[in-house]
Amino acid sequence: MNVPTRSDRMTSTFPQPKNRVAFSSQRVGSIAAIAAIFLFTASLAADPSGWIATWQGSPTPGGTFYSPGCPSDVGLSNQTIRNVVHVSLGGEWVRVHVSNHDGANPLEVGAATVAVAGSGAATAPGSLHPLHFSGATSILIAAGGEAISDPVPLDVSKDTNLDVSVYVPGATGPTTQHYFAAQDNYLAAGDQTGSAIAGPFSTTISCWMFVSGVDVKTSPRVKGTVVAYGDSITDGYLSTTDANRRYPDDLARRFASRNGVTLTVVNAGIIGNEMLTIRPQLEFGYTAPARFGRDALNQPGARAVLLLEGINDIGDRSAKAVDLIPVYEQLIAAAHDAGLKIFGGTLVPFAGSNGTYGGDYGTPAGEAERQKVNAWIRSGGAFDGVVDFDKALRDPTDPTRLLPAYDADHLHPNDAGYQAMANAVNIKAILDAID
Repeated sequence: MNVPTRSDRMTSTFPQPKNRVAFSSQRVGSIAAIAAIFLFTASLAADPSGWIATWQGSPTPGGTFYSPGCPSDVGLSNQTIRNVVHVSLGGEWVRVHVSNHDGANPLEVGAATVAVAGSGAATAPGSLHPLHFSGATSILIAAGGEAISDPVPLDVSKDTNLDVSVYVPGATGPTTQHYFAAQDNYLAAGDQTGSAIAGPFSTTISCWMFVSGVDVKTSPRVKGTVVAYGDSITDGYLSTTDANRRYPDDLARRFASRNGVTLTVVNAGIIGNEMLTIRPQLEFGYTAPARFGRDALNQPGARAVLLLEGINDIGDRSAKAVDLIPVYEQLIAAAHDAGLKIFGGTLVPFAGSNGTYGGDYGTPAGEAERQKVNAWIRSGGAFDGVVDFDKALRDPTDPTRLLPAYDADHLHPNDAGYQAMANAVNIKAILDAID
């Protein structure tokens, strides 16, 4: 099982100042150990004060199985994508991660900008800033790589949207994306990264492309980030588009409303993601252990992980609790080895979902395995704490089902259900654990 070790976690990627080609060690197996030592040392020298992740969109390969409104399967050519992303907490400096993690070829970025979002595809007046990469406005990002922009002075408020625009002059081929965004994003012909108005962005799409993270320099009271890690329920499937009503958004608002010490929250959910199996539709992402280092342990400022995953293994693959528990244990060990705390979320009720999703979603056999997994999460003592999402969402008259007031499709919560999930998280317990 591909669970990252501490040295894997430190193989972060960054733009190279001499030739402006971003390097990733993830696809260079024979030199990974040497690269880990070099990159760890270099990243400490370049960033001694520590950035904190405030938004993330876990990258997946291009595809349109669930997202016909996203052109990631064919890519872009001489076009600008304006990604609208929602930050957890703000700050006075930002930097942006531009990803070619799943590209087969080097990605030429001709220009990129960041701004506070206005209405639709427009930016807030006076907030548009060009992004630089080691001082240059363009960069070639290696296949499998990621580039991190230079810091940008930008006053960003908590619980707000940013526009991250990326112009690609040439044909990209299939692109790195996060295909379920629950957010309208926009395409324009040519280089429109510097445009503050909505007019040139005539096409609305349903995915994020190329951008994979935003970090901030923020108040000293912000001690790091909580990574909400999981599948479609974490990703916010069936939450209201453009409303930022995913449960990690709701949880971030709870943290942001605190006086005193707090944390940001970033969302590492991928719709359809599984613990054991890479699904044929690659836009569902790689398995939870395979992406754990990139999407959780190596997030800037990561202090804790909130894990909610396994329901798709039971429903889609008829996986057994006995198969899933060792994977949970490996993720727990990897988090602890990296110095992070990890909290286990119980799997939510799903009776009635078989008619929509087939397999063992909501069947008596699937329910039996869900109950076994939840019993182990609650009583096994392996996690640093438990968030009982099952208890928060279930119908007291039929605990195998979601409470009707929280039910979107018998598997996924609606907006009210996602808020109930966020309310179930004991913020003080997380803060006490990382102290």
